[in-house]
Amino acid sequence: MAESLLFGVAESFIEKLASVAVEKASLTLGVYDNLQEIKNTVSLIKAVLLDAEQTQWQNHELREWLKQIKRVFYDAEDVIDDFECEALRKHIINTSGSIRRKVKRFFSNSNPLVYRLKMVHQIKHIKERFDKVAADRLKFGLQINDSDNRVVKRRELTHSYVNDSDVIGRKHDKQKIINQLLLDSGDSNSLSVIPIVGIGGLGKTTLSKAVFNDKSLDETFSLKMWVCVSDDFGLKNLLLKILNAASVSGSATGPNPIHQANYTNHDLNQLQNHLRNEIAGKKFLLVLDDVWNQDRVKWVELKNLIQVGAEGSKVLVTTRSHSIAKMMGTNTSYILELKGLSPEDSLSVFIKWAFKEGEEKNYPELMKIGKEIVQKCGGLPLALRTSGSSLFLKVDVEEWKFIRDSEIWNLPQKEDDILPAIKLSYDQLPSYLKRCFTCFSLFQKDFTFTNMDVRMLWEVLGVLLPPNRGKTLEGTSIQLLQELWSRSFLQDFVDFGGGICTFKLHDLVHDLAVYVARDEFQLIEFHNENILENVLHLSFIKNDLLGVTPVPTGLRTMLFPEEANDKAFLKTLASRCKFLRLLQLADSKYESLPRSIGKLKHLRYLNLKNSKELKSLPNSLCKLQNLHTLDLDGCIELQTLPNGIGNLISLRQLVITTKQYTLPEKEIAKLTSLERFDVTYCDNLETLLFEGIQLSNLKSLYIHSCGNLKSMPLHVIPNLEWLFITNCHKLKLSFHNDNQIPKFKLKLLTLRSLPQLVSIPKWLQECADTLQTLAIVDCENIDELPEWLSTLICLNKLVIVNCPKLLSLPDDIDCLPKLEDLSIYDCPELCRRYQAGVGRDWHKISHIKQVKFHCL
Repeated sequence: MAESLLFGVAESFIEKLASVAVEKASLTLGVYDNLQEIKNTVSLIKAVLLDAEQTQWQNHELREWLKQIKRVFYDAEDVIDDFECEALRKHIINTSGSIRRKVKRFFSNSNPLVYRLKMVHQIKHIKERFDKVAADRLKFGLQINDSDNRVVKRRELTHSYVNDSDVIGRKHDKQKIINQLLLDSGDSNSLSVIPIVGIGGLGKTTLSKAVFNDKSLDETFSLKMWVCVSDDFGLKNLLLKILNAASVSGSATGPNPIHQANYTNHDLNQLQNHLRNEIAGKKFLLVLDDVWNQDRVKWVELKNLIQVGAEGSKVLVTTRSHSIAKMMGTNTSYILELKGLSPEDSLSVFIKWAFKEGEEKNYPELMKIGKEIVQKCGGLPLALRTSGSSLFLKVDVEEWKFIRDSEIWNLPQKEDDILPAIKLSYDQLPSYLKRCFTCFSLFQKDFTFTNMDVRMLWEVLGVLLPPNRGKTLEGTSIQLLQELWSRSFLQDFVDFGGGICTFKLHDLVHDLAVYVARDEFQLIEFHNENILENVLHLSFIKNDLLGVTPVPTGLRTMLFPEEANDKAFLKTLASRCKFLRLLQLADSKYESLPRSIGKLKHLRYLNLKNSKELKSLPNSLCKLQNLHTLDLDGCIELQTLPNGIGNLISLRQLVITTKQYTLPEKEIAKLTSLERFDVTYCDNLETLLFEGIQLSNLKSLYIHSCGNLKSMPLHVIPNLEWLFITNCHKLKLSFHNDNQIPKFKLKLLTLRSLPQLVSIPKWLQECADTLQTLAIVDCENIDELPEWLSTLICLNKLVIVNCPKLLSLPDDIDCLPKLEDLSIYDCPELCRRYQAGVGRDWHKISHIKQVKFHCL
């Protein structure tokens, strides 16, 4: 339930109250003391929220109390956000407005005195509501817990036995693990650790059981021990479990001499002595199943105690966390990242649980439906077992169709089924990651996410807390994504270097996101779906679903479907939903937007990408001083940008396609918060970023398909980190004066389809201690790489694609100390010259960790 996210909401709200902008506005309005009292009250509420979230299911009244708190929090956020909106609007008027405009404002509804009275009244009302819910907390007897360090109940303990018929589709994985167990590590002083990592329900434990019981290991390992670790990695508890496992295992020479001994009352020193005596000199295999511990100190302490076995002893670990797998593994460790089953093996698992042996042949119609159910399970054995078991001995076609058409979360679930298995990973997430994860529920399955889009989504929806000192929002968002990937929530994670990555969600993980976010986030896919009364974030899949039912006025997020063209619905939305933070109209068929769009003063994100029929934007759009992102990419019919775009002083991402011949220089100069600037399909532009503009916060510049663009004075963007220039046939990348090249901080540079480019520009040398990724693609006239390329001491990845005139790499390419990834595609001479093992210059690049060639 979304109530489980309230702790994170409370943290975010307290952060907002403590911000400089809110504090300054509250002093101006005379409500500073009121906000401090609210902050103190919220802290009292927050202190019991974790206990309330855990115990709410036993108390209906407590659940209702949490719902009240949620409503108060969101109403309070709207009021506080209004402070910031007014402060930004006041700044624009004071710096840009005429005297006539200022006089007009004094006699309007936005008069400062009128506004102050209104805000004082609203703050007092919010304070009263917080006071009431804070007082109500006392009747529930809740425990105080002000930090999110809860111990989450893990799954039931496992055992080592497995029926061979239960292990389907893992023959190859099993053999890989056995080979690693039998492999001589070559280091007699190191205990070899082999982790198996993957999402819950993937079959890590079943695979480990199959390995553990394989007879081919009996001669190698005189002692085999199975320990289910689960949530208790305390040293005493683990020593007891390992000792008991060793006692049960015994040895080939007879029963264990201390078999049946009772270790429970022994102290830690006695236990470690017993264990070391028990395993000393023996070649053992220890399985540590279901490890959640992330404390390296605890692991090293245990490892040191068991590192007394004979040379060749091994530890097999199963975990859901990549970071735990890396922590426990040695430098030479093999890590098996377990994948889903193949479609054929998935069907076999499903049949095993849905039918008695051989009976599936009697039900061809059920088998046809069963194959569709199998596809939904995404190769997860536990999901296949859950859905198959729910249909066992059922032969009614309608029942099978119901399972096929239902989300797996709506199926009856036992404690060891797929819902508890996957949700367990979610339950143990810290509150800040839970809030981030729920945002994925707004997108369709198999959607490809980028970290830049995710970062903006998280920031707009208020789930991205302010970064620590020295960190950027981008860096913080990537760190959060890496943590979600480490916990197996993300898949197909591709890191392009330079702080750019893409990823997807497994279908069942997406279903989990929808399930846990269902009270606040809603993805509308069918005509018979009702929009929830208090939903805050709404996404439509199909165009004909718009306007079916009215949307709640408190809506904060609205994602339109492709080809949306319902003008009346859009106009109503802009007029009624005044608290919208995010509005996505990508791939729409609107020719213009209503003027009322300018009333959405809370709007942070407006996406009109690929709205190919959009011809104009209302000037009222420039009243949106809170806007962080404006995406006009691919709006090929847009005549001009709206007048006054420089008033969007909070803008951080601006992506434009326009038919203009010049961009408004003075207006763009005002966008001092701009961090990302994309210019695409602007065929009439000849120059970009005029002299006199200084966009010191700009980090990313992307220029694509600007056919007449000739010049780009890069010196006006000194702090640029990512530069992408593609398909600009007239563009030259040289400075007018190469003797006055500024210092750059580029981390990633991509040059693509630039026929004017014959060599790498000299100014790239100024990025020697920052550039991490360099990609040169489809540059048909480039014929050499400079010798000074070896000065790029931070270069980690070099990609060269379809550069036919490029005949060689620099002779001293082996002097690039951090180059680990070299990719050469469709460069015939380079492929011949540097081909692995056979090219005459292969020895110059053979030291590089990853080299990839592909030539037509």
